[in-house]
Amino acid sequence: MRNLLSKTVSTPLQDLALLAARVLLGVVLIAHGWQKLDQNGLHATAAGFDSMGIPAPLASAYYATFVELVGGAMLVAGLLTRLVAVLVVGDMLGAFWFAHRGTEVFADQGGWELVGLIGGVAFALVAAGAGRLSVDAGFTKATGVALAPGSVPADGQAHGEKDLISR
Repeated sequence: MRNLLSKTVSTPLQDLALLAARVLLGVVLIAHGWQKLDQNGLHATAAGFDSMGIPAPLASAYYATFVELVGGAMLVAGLLTRLVAVLVVGDMLGAFWFAHRGTEVFADQGGWELVGLIGGVAFALVAAGAGRLSVDAGFTKATGVALAPGSVPADGQAHGEKDLISR
């Protein structure tokens, strides 16, 4: 049993896990971004942010909506995954600090569990990247240029690719 638990996860399984994490997180973010844009409207979202004491409420509403809606779609595709994930972590830190700090854990009681989970998964994507089943990896394989530091080539092999971000 010890061998089974200490065995390294295969690369294809890691790629599937990263794909699942990206798609699920992206869909949740798209839903929340769309809610801010379509159901509430940006000005109503900004008014809600203002009532919570969020600085620059209109700019914050635009930031949160854009990161969640467009960033969510980018995560589903695996495009600029680490950059988008950093923006999502920032979005969730703000949501925690201004709306959920000092509350219960459970989301149905206004708690922080959803923003904590979204932020935690996004942080894991910052660390792990998109995986080989992504636009990031396809771009790296096709061009030899990594879209983000530490991007994994689509074949999983290092090719001495150039890093587009640090140029």
